[in-house]
Amino acid sequence: MHVAEQRPFSVRFGWGAEDLAVLARASDVIVIVDVLRFTTAVAVATARGAHVLPFRWRDASAPRFAVEQGAVLAGLREDPATPWSLSPTDLAGIPAGTRLVLPSPNGAALSAAAIELGTTVVAGCLRNAAAVGALLAAEVAAGHRVAVIAAGERWPDPAGIPHAGPLRPVVEDLLGAGAVIARTVDAGVLTRVPISPEARAAMAAFRAAEPDLHDELRGSVSGRELLALGWDDDVASAARLDVDPVVPTLHDGAFTALQCATGPIR
Repeated sequence: MHVAEQRPFSVRFGWGAEDLAVLARASDVIVIVDVLRFTTAVAVATARGAHVLPFRWRDASAPRFAVEQGAVLAGLREDPATPWSLSPTDLAGIPAGTRLVLPSPNGAALSAAAIELGTTVVAGCLRNAAAVGALLAAEVAAGHRVAVIAAGERWPDPAGIPHAGPLRPVVEDLLGAGAVIARTVDAGVLTRVPISPEARAAMAAFRAAEPDLHDELRGSVSGRELLALGWDDDVASAARLDVDPVVPTLHDGAFTALQCATGPIR
């Protein structure tokens, strides 16, 4: 047993692939949080009846994977030839039943890694924090242990390869993870005892930022990157709290929504 597993606690919190690998060994449910923009996009798409297949990176293998899965491959928002992208604003109009391969070096990569670890995987964000929190509260009440993983970003590695270097924690994922944890506490009327100090710290950050979520996201590094591209609409979409009553859960390699989940998954 490793102390970093946070085993004394029912609700845990960690960052990136490193904490995912440790916490998944001692958790029944893993929630991946990548607010700008992967898990926000997943919440929007699945709330509209789409199925989202996470893919680690948009490389030469991505189109082949999409064909094999009978799915459409998301493109870049700036490319008018592709109707769907990582943009939650774009995905607001996605038809029900669409199978969408959605590449992302952070949230999708973590989701794919979590599948391999053999645990239940959920996509969480600000938009579906209440729905995910209700599910997690039911899981904890049933005696299960849950972990919320903030994706963060990656610095380039020493050779300059993007997304391959050390973890860079980002505020929007801290707030999204904190929102999920806060809603878990609210739904389950939990005391401090089952919640790790790491999870309580994330929750406290969210509680402090809750009145000004849009401004907090706009001021973050990732938010300012999107603003520079003219995509404040994506930031505004990501900042909307508790508007999607869905719990996107990975089944057979695709996130599919559990509508208004109120009981444990198993």
